[in-house]
Amino acid sequence: MNENHQNNKNAEKPLHFNILTLFPDMFPGSLGHSLSGRALEHNIWSYDALNIRDFATDKHKTVDDTPFGGGAGLVMRADVIDKAINHIPNPKRGKMIYMSPRGMPLTQRKIEDLSSQSHLTILCGRYEGVDQRVLDAHEFEEISIGDYVLSGGEPAALIMMDACIRLLDGVMGNKETVSEESFSLGSEGLLEYPHYTKPALWQDGNGAEHVVPDILTSGNRGKVKEWRKNQSIELTKLRRPDLLK
Repeated sequence: MNENHQNNKNAEKPLHFNILTLFPDMFPGSLGHSLSGRALEHNIWSYDALNIRDFATDKHKTVDDTPFGGGAGLVMRADVIDKAINHIPNPKRGKMIYMSPRGMPLTQRKIEDLSSQSHLTILCGRYEGVDQRVLDAHEFEEISIGDYVLSGGEPAALIMMDACIRLLDGVMGNKETVSEESFSLGSEGLLEYPHYTKPALWQDGNGAEHVVPDILTSGNRGKVKEWRKNQSIELTKLRRPDLLK
């Protein structure tokens, strides 16, 4: 069993992830770098990656079987997953999340809710999926990161974890950055406005010149704020009109 225990006593709002997976070495993956990596080192968040195969009872460590009713592929067994779940003390399980393409879409509002928890248990499926009985028995909430199918739940779990971790106290240096991002409460649920930095006049590789919008170099903070709001509205109309509803 691959476990990485971190002491959270110094964190302002620690969050612990229990990850049930057949590939524990996939964690922390990208989360071990940059802001999330430093937050892991500073005990702002922690994780245990439990190998589901460790809880199989036969000599072949079987974790799946053919589906009742027929069909292609294999289904992960309820009894094996149940043993893995029961290895986690009940008070430390928190919300039970199953990464699934048939789940409810993951939104920034959902991330804000999940990041406020102290513990989350994430089940990463493989093959054709997971026996429905274990999902029902442990009241898993199914979450999807998009309308497409992955080879397993691990990449989806990493994405959801990343979105949660960056909202924890002490991870992002400037809280205003988070409040103005796409989908956030501060942005009124709109897409984020365009960003520009130095040089003010830039020439691309083809020799064409590109200038920063004059309003951003005017020094008029009120006009800048208004321009950014209008840009957010126009981008949202163009790319995500559904958000305006």
